[in-house]
Amino acid sequence: MNRRQLLQAAAGTGATGAAIAATTPPITPPITTPITTPPTTSAHDAGFEWLEASAAELQQAMAQGRTSALGLLRAYSERIHRLDAAGPRLASVLELNPDAEALATQLDAERAAGRLRGPLHGLPVLIKDNIASADRMATTAGSPALLGITPPRDATVVARLRAAGALLLGKTNLSEWANFRGKQSVSGWSTRGGQTRNPYALDRSPSGSSSGTGAAVAANLCALGVGTETDGSITSPANACGLVGFKPTVGLVSRSGIVPIAFSQDTAGPMCRSVADAALLLAALAGPDPHDPATRAQVGKFNPQDLLNLPANALRGARLGVADNLVDGHGRATVALFEAALKALQAAGAVLVHAPLPNLDKVSQHELDVLLFEMRHAMAAYLAEFAPGSAYRGLADLIAYNQAHPATLALFGQEWFEAAQAKGPLSTPAYRQALAHGRRFARTFGIDAMQRRHQLDAIVAPTGGPAWLIDPVNGDGGNSPSATSPAAVAGYPHVTVPMGQVAGLPVGLSFFGSAWQDARLLALARHFEQATRHRAPPAWRSSAG
Repeated sequence: MNRRQLLQAAAGTGATGAAIAATTPPITPPITTPITTPPTTSAHDAGFEWLEASAAELQQAMAQGRTSALGLLRAYSERIHRLDAAGPRLASVLELNPDAEALATQLDAERAAGRLRGPLHGLPVLIKDNIASADRMATTAGSPALLGITPPRDATVVARLRAAGALLLGKTNLSEWANFRGKQSVSGWSTRGGQTRNPYALDRSPSGSSSGTGAAVAANLCALGVGTETDGSITSPANACGLVGFKPTVGLVSRSGIVPIAFSQDTAGPMCRSVADAALLLAALAGPDPHDPATRAQVGKFNPQDLLNLPANALRGARLGVADNLVDGHGRATVALFEAALKALQAAGAVLVHAPLPNLDKVSQHELDVLLFEMRHAMAAYLAEFAPGSAYRGLADLIAYNQAHPATLALFGQEWFEAAQAKGPLSTPAYRQALAHGRRFARTFGIDAMQRRHQLDAIVAPTGGPAWLIDPVNGDGGNSPSATSPAAVAGYPHVTVPMGQVAGLPVGLSFFGSAWQDARLLALARHFEQATRHRAPPAWRSSAG
């Protein structure tokens, strides 16, 4: 059960509403660049030179003088204008960075002078709009409440991207307040940005809450993307949009400056078209940060260089646990793809051990309580540091804002905000018990127990089912099980990689394991990816079938 399913189970039935014709803030007018490439399989992709281009390929093109940071910026900006803001209108990008041209020019000057900041130098990156940036872009978590508030400093994730030479292209739409405001929520919808759509079938959900990043990266609107996850918010959109999505061990990537839900589970992570790109991006994002005490735990346990040197044949001799109880409940087509994936893993040299993930039914029993307790505390701390001088001091003020602006509540309510506001301090015994319970059954008697008992390198399962229909009346649908919660509640790493399509809709294969096994999981996923090559650009169909 991922967070979408957790909320559905707690929500019961009800809630209707009319779709909101939310106005997307104007996107900077693009500057077009000459198009010389031959047509591709989709008319929408015809002439786009950088379709499915990897970070390494883009760096090579810049090194050879075939393009530049400014050239890439203009190419991706034109594509965003043509396909996201107009045309099929994915509504995945909330705004483009008004300073991007100046930044690209500076990065190109540094390249010309022989000063490269790293392998991300000049690459256009989109980030989710709950990651603070101290620039002329807004940081709103999809809510108009935070428009006009400039954070006093960058989130650490943004600061590390800038230091690595990445070009901050813009910010992406998301499920409002990271899909933790109210019952019957609609993944990919925010008051500020409207409804993000899935480029594989425009009537299907991109999933959430990193829906905008997922749809944008899948549609080749940027080189790389950054999402955030509490439970499923990176891996579920990656599953639905045919991407590699990586949720790191909590504490590997700083959470400072990210609009929070729960600090015991929150993390940022890469959303990319390949494992190699995800590893490259994670190497830039990871590292200790004095603003986030949890990041101290990685010292001596994680070496970022491991991400830049993933072994080519990691599956050879690897022992993988097949979590059979995470397969039950999937449709026949998804199960068939999973069975084919297992055969591919064996052909690549992996040893498969079939066993249920222990205590799976107990993992999510107290998760909602943990999220509610932590959100009240964490949101107040975020607003105090990153929205100083604003009218908002905590959830009570945000609840009042929504009550005063009915358009924000037209599709669904704010029951989770209200429930979190009603919780007590973090010293409350009920909170401590819920946190300990979840960690006990997700970690000690769950993932750790399965890996230790069977001497496993990782655990595998289908990430989720194919994307469900967007439904602004009843909210999110889809009853397929999800592999997201065990690693999310444990705070452990989880990567999803494409394993095929059902009726043209992507589905993914998950690898997850114990803390600080991040590089190992990426290496296993990369070998599977290279052996199967299931990633395919979207077809931009109006409906699946």
